[in-house]
Amino acid sequence: MSIKLAISGASGKTGYRIAEEALKAGLQVRLLLRANSKLPESLQSCEQRRLSLGDANALDEALRGCDALVIATGARPSIDLTGPARIDAWGVRRQVASCERVGIKRLLLVSSLCAGRWQHPLNLFGLILIWKRIGEQALEQSNLDWTVIRPGGLLEQEDDLELQGIRYSGPNSQENDSIPRRLVAQCCVEAVKTPKSIGRIIEITSGTDLQAINLEKALEAPAMRVS
Repeated sequence: MSIKLAISGASGKTGYRIAEEALKAGLQVRLLLRANSKLPESLQSCEQRRLSLGDANALDEALRGCDALVIATGARPSIDLTGPARIDAWGVRRQVASCERVGIKRLLLVSSLCAGRWQHPLNLFGLILIWKRIGEQALEQSNLDWTVIRPGGLLEQEDDLELQGIRYSGPNSQENDSIPRRLVAQCCVEAVKTPKSIGRIIEITSGTDLQAINLEKALEAPAMRVS
């Protein structure tokens, strides 16, 4: 039986790639979008629900019938310093609460490397990493089967991805390095389907010097121990 996966933030640069990779993996997808969001041609035929995530009733209705949710919403660095609190903390909390109300058990959040760290340049943009950590804690404090993916710096690269391996680690183990959004998307889809990822914070970066390894095997490595 195919998993029906809801994806919030599905029109974003990482979100639409998650949707594409989910389709490739044979999952059914439902895209949760703002009213004016635009999708690439590859996703135009997908089931779509356009709503404000601040509307609890609309959010519940949009999630009903799904088996899992990937939260790919995220504030971007900008002059609007309220964005990180609204999107990365309270917005995530609303989605966690909605999953609990409608009975979705599986939930994955795309967060960020260094989430929760005070002394970081990104915090000049509304304490973005602090609010991301608060969003993560909403999952940790829930009764859901949650996973947090913390990618490094996000790249638009689409070519030669087969030459890169992913560096997996537990929380607060990596500080820099980057990873293409496409690899993040692939990792998210793999994690949704990997029970061993439940209850884990997984940090990911990539490089051509790393050997390719699947997530399930990576989760058994010493680098994945909780620090």
